[in-house]
Amino acid sequence: MTHTVLIVEDDFRVAALHARFVEEVEGFSVVGTAFTGADAIEQAQRHHPDLALVDNYLPDRPGTEVARALTCDVIMVTADSAVATVRAALSAGALNYLVKPFAGTQLQHRLGAYARFRQLLPDTGDPLGQAAVDRAFLALRQADQAPAPKGQSPVTARLVVEQLRAGRPAITAASVADALGISRATAQRYLAALTQEGQATVSLRYGAAGRPEHQYTWAG
Repeated sequence: MTHTVLIVEDDFRVAALHARFVEEVEGFSVVGTAFTGADAIEQAQRHHPDLALVDNYLPDRPGTEVARALTCDVIMVTADSAVATVRAALSAGALNYLVKPFAGTQLQHRLGAYARFRQLLPDTGDPLGQAAVDRAFLALRQADQAPAPKGQSPVTARLVVEQLRAGRPAITAASVADALGISRATAQRYLAALTQEGQATVSLRYGAAGRPEHQYTWAG
């Protein structure tokens, strides 16, 4: 499935750069570039894109107003990081917000997350359960997380996070190691990193004998 993208950006050089970032992601194609809000609305009606990347600094109206007028999904891509603008973008229905300047990979990772989000929300019209909704929004947000610390695998880090989120009321390094087929020391290292980042909290469980065991709870 190819996701079509409309670039809404008043600087033609930046627009071309963003278009190149998009075209480098498999499954995405740029269908148009708009340099004003009015042009963006007209092109959206003509091309029916799946997604628009919208700058807030447009010559005729703020991008947040344009986002509200569009019928496609929107990711704000702008140097405007004012709290009022971020709130206005969310109110207008923006799925994500990327502040300039940024590396091309940051945008591309968000596009990949958007593709997974759309895959989990198919256009079937069938109602979804809470678990399905949670999976879709988790997929959309995963690209916003900081990369795994040096020496750690992003894939393993994601799997550890999934175990941590599913653990009720808490999990141990041993249980994560058993579930993922990794060593207890490796699981401990990933859990410790999540604790340091504030995505997990740790407590001690005292048994009848032996050393106390660390228990981890999701706090992300």
